[in-house]
Amino acid sequence: MADRSIGVVGAGIVGLATARELVLRRPGTRVVVFEKEDRVAAHQTGHNSGVVHAGIYYEPGGLKARLCTRGRDLLREYCAERGLPYEECGKLVVALTPREVDRLDALHARAVRNAVPGLRRLGPEGIREIEPHAAGLAALHSPRTAITDYTRIARAFAEDIAAAGGEVRFRAPVTAAVPAGDGVRVTAGGEDLRLDGLVVCAGLHGDRVARAAGDGDGPRIVPFRGEYMLVRPAKAHLVRGLVYPVPDPRYPFLGVHFTRRVSGEVEVGPNAVLALAREGYRHSDIRLADLRDTLTWPGFWAMGLRHWRTGAAEVYGSFSKRAYMRAARRYVPDIGPADVVRGGSGVRAQALDRDGSLVDDFRIHRVGPVTAVRNAPSPAATSCMAIAEHIADTLEGGPGA
Repeated sequence: MADRSIGVVGAGIVGLATARELVLRRPGTRVVVFEKEDRVAAHQTGHNSGVVHAGIYYEPGGLKARLCTRGRDLLREYCAERGLPYEECGKLVVALTPREVDRLDALHARAVRNAVPGLRRLGPEGIREIEPHAAGLAALHSPRTAITDYTRIARAFAEDIAAAGGEVRFRAPVTAAVPAGDGVRVTAGGEDLRLDGLVVCAGLHGDRVARAAGDGDGPRIVPFRGEYMLVRPAKAHLVRGLVYPVPDPRYPFLGVHFTRRVSGEVEVGPNAVLALAREGYRHSDIRLADLRDTLTWPGFWAMGLRHWRTGAAEVYGSFSKRAYMRAARRYVPDIGPADVVRGGSGVRAQALDRDGSLVDDFRIHRVGPVTAVRNAPSPAATSCMAIAEHIADTLEGGPGA
């Protein structure tokens, strides 16, 4: 690798996996991770549901499909090596209506093309064998879908980086990144550095850092808050693994679902509500600069005109536990509003094109010495080690370029 010094913006799981890959692939390369918080996995990585996806949903041949498959295998091996939790509890994707069965058939064909291991199509009796308390007309069962703890994985990545001679700097927000000749000048935590390359994995702020470093204006990050309900312990045994709806092809979100965590808890969610701050984990979190960025992006209004009814329903469910659970309990009828309490929340960095299209696949741009991850939603955590390989290949001019 020609680069002698590389900065990585963001100590989420994608940034840390990338820094780890770079420092291990070319010993002697100076690799520095800049993180504005005081810890790793402070935002998207530390607020997700812990699912390791098997590759059911993604367009065959796209980056998501390829990197999810590779990343799943790498992550399973890494967790085994480091003694980190990795439980293949399996997933059911359940169709409730004849129309959803048609969509399930299309999803099945896509999953087969993606070589999802062990996949089976089930009828009502097969559903009950896997999840005795679930209901549905048909389902896909993915036995290799797993759960893990991504925060612990992120910490392990940070340890690997330090052991290999790299550095993770906390409380070091990147406030400037300016191309300088064949390198880039970065101001982070009040210090100026000249680096041969910069990889932007800044998640919720990725578009801003990328623009400052010379990348284009789009896509723009629009934050969506995902809120979870937590099933009370007395009913948690009713869900053995993961129970998902058939996703709506109009959206890159997978719909409210039941998820068993490695802790043994069972969550319901997340929904998808427009957040009024990029780190807006509560209804009351409002940041005017973030809101201005959302409202001044033409794509936001184009998206709103297309999907306002769905957005209104999501907001209603956000405030009403009964409304939130109305759809969820169709899949597990014995878990209703009285059986859940409000849990945590996360904010998804959803990239939105100027025309209002919700960006689905991963987007990774390279402009001179700067490589910017502009869209890395689910399954980015599953795919993190494969994304890291892809970025390193890009920097070397290899197959990922």
